[in-house]
Amino acid sequence: MADVFPYLSVSILFPIAAALFIPFVPDPGDGSQVRWYSLGIALADFLVTVAAYVNGYDPSQAGLQLVERVSWLPQLGLGWSVGVDGLSMPLVLLTSFITSLAILAAWPVSFKPKLFHFLMLAMCGGQIAVFAVQDMLLFFLAWELELIPVYLLLAIWGGKKRQYAATKFILYTAGSSLFILIAALAMAFQGSGPPSFEFSTMASKDLGVGLQMLCYSGLLIAFGVKLPMVPLHTWLPDAHGEATAPVHMLLAGILLKMGGYALLRFNGQLLPDAHARFAPLLVVFGVVNIIYAALTSFA
Repeated sequence: MADVFPYLSVSILFPIAAALFIPFVPDPGDGSQVRWYSLGIALADFLVTVAAYVNGYDPSQAGLQLVERVSWLPQLGLGWSVGVDGLSMPLVLLTSFITSLAILAAWPVSFKPKLFHFLMLAMCGGQIAVFAVQDMLLFFLAWELELIPVYLLLAIWGGKKRQYAATKFILYTAGSSLFILIAALAMAFQGSGPPSFEFSTMASKDLGVGLQMLCYSGLLIAFGVKLPMVPLHTWLPDAHGEATAPVHMLLAGILLKMGGYALLRFNGQLLPDAHARFAPLLVVFGVVNIIYAALTSFA
């Protein structure tokens, strides 16, 4: 049940549902109607997230807020669970805001405008879900949902090497995301109790150091690709090189932050024993990435 008005569910589902109605938007031939429709939906969704922050979120309080839980199949641990805290609330606001700006930046797009704006709105809902869901299976589904629009936005509206960049992007990100599903299933069904994909339940389980290390390794690869972290970063230069300005905004402004958020949320909070053991390696990765970025800036 929700503590207050279901702001988070609305902010996730509203742009996705609105995207489904884009084929029915009148088209005078120049795409103007669908542009205004898409911008209106994005701005409305941004206002929903602002209302969530103003009316239901207290930044002085720690822990989850704006919590909504609906159980679907408790025997399998399936349900709808969303909520935000100090880590995710700013990212939810940022996602809806940057999406609105990206749609404005996409105003000159005239090739297949309905499909373009359908993908933009669907991606908005998926990205907000990544930051708001409190269930690892839902997180995996949201993670996959936003990959498909990015792939198509690169493959259809990108530059001369768009097919290569899009294929490289989907192979890296979709392939590595399988580790998220494997880790989710391993942690959900571990132990004698009923399975659960909720973060809070997973955090309270005694997973054992061995299982934590395996899950941590897989998740580090999945989130390291999205971060991106050297040496898992090679898809990014191609994607940025071929992307249009609106897709640039979504890649740099939102998508890359998903990797850092997930690394803190899962590896740091759900797998504390493994995190302590991996900490020195993360420091090394951090130093290598800083030096690598500094050297490439001279190129």
